[in-house]
Amino acid sequence: MNDFGEAPLSRSDSQDPASVATAGPGELTVITASLEDWSPVAEWADGEGWNVGVGDGACFHPTDPAGFFIGRVGSRPVSAVSIVNYSDQYAFLGHYLVHPDLRGRGLGFATWQAAFPHAGTRTVGLDAMPAQEANYRKCGFVPEYDTIRYAGRPERSGTVAAGTVAVAPEHLDAIAAYDRACFPTDRRAFVSRWLTAAGHTAYARLSEGRITGYGVIRPAHEGYRIGPLFADTPQDAEALFDSLTAHIGPVSEVSLDVPEPRNAASALVTARGLTARFHTVRMYTGPVAGTRAERVFAGATLELG
Repeated sequence: MNDFGEAPLSRSDSQDPASVATAGPGELTVITASLEDWSPVAEWADGEGWNVGVGDGACFHPTDPAGFFIGRVGSRPVSAVSIVNYSDQYAFLGHYLVHPDLRGRGLGFATWQAAFPHAGTRTVGLDAMPAQEANYRKCGFVPEYDTIRYAGRPERSGTVAAGTVAVAPEHLDAIAAYDRACFPTDRRAFVSRWLTAAGHTAYARLSEGRITGYGVIRPAHEGYRIGPLFADTPQDAEALFDSLTAHIGPVSEVSLDVPEPRNAASALVTARGLTARFHTVRMYTGPVAGTRAERVFAGATLELG
């Protein structure tokens, strides 16, 4: 999935991060990618089995338009990495990919070298495949916890659970505040886009007018993805999960990413018929702000934090 272990291609330290590195007979040019430029990357990711949500890029790209990088040889896109700066303290790295036909040539690592300075002095997070954990350690990343991808055809209630409501504009401020307690930094603008994007269905859990959780389900390359799923209690999470899956087709597969150790979350999804498919390792280069980890039953997406 990446070119760690290859000799890095040369790049002058004085060059701008979105600049040029030589690549043998051709020339690798690393550019800051527009949303249109980014479209092939979702196809590569789906080829790796990541099952990216439809339209995820359109929701995330405005968070940091300068944080998406494409490597090209000539006019052909060959590599990618995203380093999304969420705040002055926190960034997240993902989409570290090379076209399957061009791996083993150092293109991925050259793209990494060109793009990584975009994070500046921020703590950077990522979700690593286990086989690459040792390589990320060499770059200063330290493992924090595992995340397990669960997927399957869930048992469905067919109805929205009592006390659970479809998210409306008047809920946005409360949901953004709730989300901030579960994520290392404020991402209100992203949350607003995520809740209202085409194809996304969002529910909130209410108790005496107070938000006690929220969740989003969206179409993916295969079936649906749930994320985030944040809740005060396992009962709140169960009600949200059942509401989110109530109206999907009976043959539709659902997947979500559960951080460990979250025994309540694992118990919920396995009780609904989902099984573990693979796991990743969350790693950071430094400290991150504290969160209410007990509320996190599933993250939004591995690719963009």
